[in-house]
Amino acid sequence: MEQRGSSILQNIDWFTVILYLVLITLGWFNIYSASYSADHASFSMATRYGRQMIWIGAAVVIAIVVLVIDSKFYSTFAELIYGALMLILLSVLLFGSTVNGAKAWIVLGPIQVQPAEFAKIAASLTLAKYMSRYHFRPESFKSMMIVFGICFLPSAFILLQNDTGSALVFAALLIAYFREGMKPILFILGLLMALLFVLSLLFELHIILIVIEALAFVAFFVLRDNHKELGISFLILLVTTAAAFGLCRWLAPQWPKYVPLLIGFGLAIPYYLYYTYRHKLGKIAAVIGIAVASIGFTFSVGYFFDNVLAAHQRARINHLLGIEVDLQGAGYNVNQSMIAIGSGGLTGKGYLQGTQTKFKFVPEQSTDFIFCTIGEEWGFMGTTLLLLLFLTLLVRLLVLAERQKSKFSRIYGYCVASIFFFHIAVNVGMTIGIAPVIGIPLPFFSYGGSSLWGFTMLLFIFLKLDCNRMELIT
Repeated sequence: MEQRGSSILQNIDWFTVILYLVLITLGWFNIYSASYSADHASFSMATRYGRQMIWIGAAVVIAIVVLVIDSKFYSTFAELIYGALMLILLSVLLFGSTVNGAKAWIVLGPIQVQPAEFAKIAASLTLAKYMSRYHFRPESFKSMMIVFGICFLPSAFILLQNDTGSALVFAALLIAYFREGMKPILFILGLLMALLFVLSLLFELHIILIVIEALAFVAFFVLRDNHKELGISFLILLVTTAAAFGLCRWLAPQWPKYVPLLIGFGLAIPYYLYYTYRHKLGKIAAVIGIAVASIGFTFSVGYFFDNVLAAHQRARINHLLGIEVDLQGAGYNVNQSMIAIGSGGLTGKGYLQGTQTKFKFVPEQSTDFIFCTIGEEWGFMGTTLLLLLFLTLLVRLLVLAERQKSKFSRIYGYCVASIFFFHIAVNVGMTIGIAPVIGIPLPFFSYGGSSLWGFTMLLFIFLKLDCNRMELIT
């Protein structure tokens, strides 16, 4: 035991440990400032900063326990941990407690635990275990479906809990998949879906269809570079669409404008498929497939937006995109947050001197909107320093990941970095109005035991793996 303890102390990356301690300390001081009341003592359990001190103490104990456990435990029991967390997430749907509209919590006496925070760890370990196997082929369809399944299953359970923010975090794990050889086209398709989602909310459907068809022809030109064939293809689409417009105008003038475009495109597709088959143009066939899928996705956006997202989530997205302006409703949190951050100026108003913070103008200012407290009291220089600390952590995680001899450890390190990056980028983005408010914590700063413990376990499991970086962990 003494030898193992000495080995951990010698091999652990103390730079990251010190960075962790600095971040949780700064986080506690900001929670203290955001929720300070002269009526309570600093360590009273009646206050958020008092309870956060307890969570921090427990987090340190958790970190020590994680470091003591044999590193091979995390790879050996990765699937078992994943299965256990999926059962817990399922049980939350049946027996969990609802907090802030999300049925995502398990109450254990005075403690509320959010299993979604720990599901990120389970998914990261399982993803690392699967992608580190010798038969894993990142370019194969089977491997892609399994990777997506590992990420999608916990995300689906959490989405059913009405916790959209935590559900979206699992998409960040695909960054680790990209590092291991995922086809870049999948990232491009992901960006295309995000763009289509936004455009479908901003513009009418017939405009989106025209854009999709135009982009398809641009791709056709780039891949084939044959003006005659392009002209014939365009002419066929033009004729079928014009015929569809004429028929719709005659038979059903009340139909929406996008219907003739759909009919015209549908009538032209058989020619395009025959053309690609005749000339064996697989890439052109892929373009047609992407165009058809994009059209289908565009039509699904309306259903998803109206029937899956909650009313407050729809309102927040509409406010972000400028579709609706409601500074007293959906846009209130973000508007007050930006006022608080802007009022901090260059150097801030000083610790415990934030008027927006003290008079509770910003809701959830010790949890999701803790960054506005930093901006008001520390100013531009303080927020820049904090972002540099986070950037240092992210870069350090990538450096540690790349020096691992074990593929399992490297992939897990990328999963950790990806989750931290998503949380930091989205949390900061939503407080300054460039990302939708989806309710995810800022690592080590937002109040809460579950998130702090989850981030601590996520980080220190990787530090434990790094202690044994010269071993082949499978």
